[in-house]
Amino acid sequence: MSDKTRPTKKQYETLEFIKGFINEHGYSPSYREIMRGCNYTSVATVSLHVNNLIKRGHLVKRGKSARSIEVVGGKADATTEKQHKHELMHEVESRFKKLENEVSEEILNEVYVLVGALKILGHQEVARAYAGRINQITS
Repeated sequence: MSDKTRPTKKQYETLEFIKGFINEHGYSPSYREIMRGCNYTSVATVSLHVNNLIKRGHLVKRGKSARSIEVVGGKADATTEKQHKHELMHEVESRFKKLENEVSEEILNEVYVLVGALKILGHQEVARAYAGRINQITS
């Protein structure tokens, strides 16, 4: 990523739309949603602006999957953090279901790691609640 360079007017409009969408929905918009939201006539235009915003240091893209755009700095980072918390909690819940069906050391270790990650990320209350559930299952 290069140093942040000021976006052009159209890039700025695109960036603001993306920030607003992420803040409202908790995930990034698709290129088609950006196209409609910014009144562009093609997805290629969106791609051009997004790629330039990435080069200028305003956006990052996680992998090649859809809805993987993240805003660098600003309000959307808190939303991204919430999304990651939600994803972690989803994984923990998935492991708990497996653990309730079959108590195994491997699954238990996965749960401990995921709960530890929540704690490290500052979600102590959630981690404590999950720790209580672990104790109930393993008792």
